[in-house]
Amino acid sequence: MKFTSLVRGGVAASLAIAGQYPFVLHAEQAPIIVTATRTAETADQSLASVTVVTRKAIERQQANTLADVLRGVPGITLSNNGGVGKVTGVFIRGAESDHTLVLIDGVKVGSATSSTFPFQDLPPEQIERIEIVRGPRSSLYGSEAIGGVIQIFTRKGSGPAAVTASAGVGSHSSRKAAGGVSGSTERAWYNVHLAYETTNGYNSCTGKPATPPTFTNGGGCFTSEPDNDGYDNRSVTLGAGYRFANDAELSVNFLRTDGDVEFDGGFQNESDTIQQVAGGKLRFSPLTAWDVTLSVARNKDESNNYLNDVFASRFDTQRDVASWQNDFSIGDTGVLTLGADYQEDKVRSTTRYVESSRDNKAAFGQYQVQLGAQSLLAALRYDDNEQFGGETTGSIAWGYRMGNGLRLMASYGTAFRAPSFNDLYFPGFGNPDLDPEESDSFEVGVSRGEAWGNWSLNAFQTEIDELIAFDPVLFIPVNVDEARIRGLEAVADTRVLGTDIAASLTVMDPENRGNGANKGNLLARRPKRSLRLDIDRRFAALSVGATLVAESKRYDDLANNRKLDSYETVDLRAEYAFYRDWRISGTVNNLLDKDYETAEYYPQDGRNYFVTLHYRPQQ
Repeated sequence: MKFTSLVRGGVAASLAIAGQYPFVLHAEQAPIIVTATRTAETADQSLASVTVVTRKAIERQQANTLADVLRGVPGITLSNNGGVGKVTGVFIRGAESDHTLVLIDGVKVGSATSSTFPFQDLPPEQIERIEIVRGPRSSLYGSEAIGGVIQIFTRKGSGPAAVTASAGVGSHSSRKAAGGVSGSTERAWYNVHLAYETTNGYNSCTGKPATPPTFTNGGGCFTSEPDNDGYDNRSVTLGAGYRFANDAELSVNFLRTDGDVEFDGGFQNESDTIQQVAGGKLRFSPLTAWDVTLSVARNKDESNNYLNDVFASRFDTQRDVASWQNDFSIGDTGVLTLGADYQEDKVRSTTRYVESSRDNKAAFGQYQVQLGAQSLLAALRYDDNEQFGGETTGSIAWGYRMGNGLRLMASYGTAFRAPSFNDLYFPGFGNPDLDPEESDSFEVGVSRGEAWGNWSLNAFQTEIDELIAFDPVLFIPVNVDEARIRGLEAVADTRVLGTDIAASLTVMDPENRGNGANKGNLLARRPKRSLRLDIDRRFAALSVGATLVAESKRYDDLANNRKLDSYETVDLRAEYAFYRDWRISGTVNNLLDKDYETAEYYPQDGRNYFVTLHYRPQQ
């Protein structure tokens, strides 16, 4: 029995609630998601705050980077070190950037040394859809899932065999090309997709060099290199699967990106990077009410770093993961999930770490049940880490659908983040006695589908203890900081005279609650207010749209001395289907040429454009 048959409410469960997934406008049916519970459910029945970004939404938006896709999503703010291909941080609900867990096709990815994922190196051309879950999920996934989880699904074949291709040019001598072939039969599916991009970029850092005798008065990249900082990326995704006569499914997937990025820096100013994910999954049902999923995968995060073309350093990490998940249907409305995860991280680098490997074993359980108009969920997980020992996390959630269509929800969850290899073992700066960072989160929400559209309102609070911060006296990282983050997310969509309108507003107070001089300050690089407004309209073969993103001021440091001004950007887009399966599209981004930064000394791009020719058969 396939688990999609157990989805509460069914596949055609009602109009999409834009507060749950604002990029799916006026859907006839709610999309099925798996990230919130590790089992299939419709998004409008989820007891978590979720956003689904579909392939059609990515194409409509004409996003050139993954950061473009995520920018302005409810609860998400970004920082970027100076344009395409540069380091990009993603903050969910005010938590740290390394409190965001990233999965690719179910595989936990990222660097074991830095504990972050290189969002800048994954092109949107390789993405089928994105599921974003806001709020703690350590009770299902373990470390990092304090702010939330972002799961990226790569392209997958469906329908008759089809070839797609695109090529585009834009500002800064930017060029892109992508193409692939995919399809499916009654039992099999396959996909091969290639993509390439290159840009001359612009000067990514207006740094202030440090000068003697103190060497503390510099900023940004601590050097002045007024040149263009380019970027190249080559990527490939491969996928295939087969459904046997007994409904067992076997699938394999592969993703690889190779990036070459130039930046400004006194110790290194160029990196060659590789992000690679390879995995396999087997699903089968030993009994009618028992589904089993077995998966294994390997993630590589590698970088070779140079200074003026001379080799400077290498940081390579490898993560091997395995999972065994069992889903049991309990009666007609209950689902019990029991499973175990295994993870092993290894580091190979020119920098010698005291420890270069560690493993993590975990067991988890979850129970979901529908009792009339009420939904209940409880989850518990235990992680046994080779470095710091055991960590137990849990979550509970409740939902109630009233007769007038109003839906209420409330949840509580704990989460943690294990210290990275850099935190623990970096020579001269690591501290092997660090404890995991821990959090407690509460959330309440209300949503409803109206005749005019859909809306939702969610309030949350997260308290984080044992935050890791650098001690300038001991000159090592220590568990000293605390944070309390309160916030409100409001999302709505409607259609007026054939025009789709979607808006999201996030208001939050990301407060430092440590006992030091920074108590009461805002956490670095997180604004109190952020807004996104999308307007789209189709006229026969022509579609046009615009996006407004606005964010309030923020600070680049814990002391709140270095202010980053508020900003607003307006992006325009259009697409014209001029002949059968051929289309031409174009964007003008930052139309008003706004000068702004999301990290001090690292300017964001001014007014820029991109034009693309597509061959995309319509099914």
